[in-house]
Formats: sequence, structure tokens, C-alpha cells
Amino acid sequence: MKKIAVILAGCGRMDGSEIHESVLTLLSIQQAGASYQCFSLDLLQDHVTNHLTNQDTNEQRNMMIESARIARGDIKNLADIDVTEFDGLIIPGGNGIAANLFTLAQDGENYKVNNTVAEVARGFTALNKPVGFICIAPVMIPAIYDSPINMTIGSDIGTAQLVEKRGAIHHTCIVSDICVDEKHKIVSTPAYMLANSVVEAYIGISKLCSEVVRLSN
Repeated sequence: MKKIAVILAGCGRMDGSEIHESVLTLLSIQQAGASYQCFSLDLLQDHVTNHLTNQDTNEQRNMMIESARIARGDIKNLADIDVTEFDGLIIPGGNGIAANLFTLAQDGENYKVNNTVAEVARGFTALNKPVGFICIAPVMIPAIYDSPINMTIGSDIGTAQLVEKRGAIHHTCIVSDICVDEKHKIVSTPAYMLANSVVEAYIGISKLCSEVVRLSN
């Protein structure tokens, strides 16, 4: 059975990983006939948000501890991953990952990707293993890879221009579709960059997970 690594960055769309996208990713991986293992960074979140009011609080929370809520406790430190043990990698989105896994929220167009996350993604690609990026996560692509990668974040003009400025090849995409860079085995889908419901998000995420599993063969 193929085994897919999944990177989470907390629990909640405003300050961590988007919960719907994360759970749908885990479901879709299994539906595609593979298994998964969740990973996170053992670091403090950039911020903590009250999701009832959308206001930031003075709390401090750890990404790995919060991600364990989604993973039902079965989560490992991303720093300890052995890429050779997995057949592919998927990173769900959420506003929070744009502050925790990379610095788009803090630095705008000059954003950087966490070194561990970037090294892991490059490690999968170097071994010709597929990597899937969901929602806002594809914005990381041009900051991870030196080569121009075909990718999508949906149809947001400003974000598309941002990734193109960083060297990516952006393709406008509807919520239910995916963009596949066959050469580098990199897959992306808009999810909640465009989705108006969990059903809409699921369609693209399911396609992405199936494609990542297919490309792992």
C-alpha cells in the first residue's frame, strides 16, 4: 500500500491548517487506496485566533500539539521524517499555514518557506515522488523549487501575479479541477481559495489525492 505524508500546521483556518481541507485530504488518500502519516513542526504558531470572532488572542500554541487534534494524536515531528519511507507528500492549506509554514502573511512578496518544509518537499521531488499543494499552499512552490513549476491557486489575479513574479507558471483553475506539472510530479488545487462549500472543496482535493497516489507508481 502506498503511504503519503501530510504536513499540518495547527488546527483552524485562521491560525493553522484548514480543518475541512485537512480531513478531506486524509479521507481522499484512503479512498485512493493509500495510507497516510501526519507530520508537523514542533514550533509555536505565529499567532492564535479566536475562530468565533476572528480576532487574534494573546495565547501561544504549538503547531504539533494543535495538529494532533486533526490527526487524532497520531502525528510526528517533520524534522524526523525519512522521505524514503513515503511515496508522496501533500500539504493542505489555510490562512494559518501562510504564517506558520511560510511567511506570506508577514513578508508579502518577499516570503520565505520554513527550511524544514522546503527541504522535505525538495527531498520528495529529488526522489521523483509527487508533492500535492492545496489552497494557499501552492504559493510556496516558487520559493521551494528553482525550476519554473506549472501550478494553480485558482483565479485570484493578485496571488497569481505574485507567484508568477517569483518564477512559477500559473494556470487559472476552477475549484473542482487540479493542475499537474508532470515533469516534476507537482499537483495543486484551489480548494477554499474558491470553494463555497465543503462539497466543492472535496471534489478538487479528492482529484489531487488520487493524482498524487497515481504519480507515486
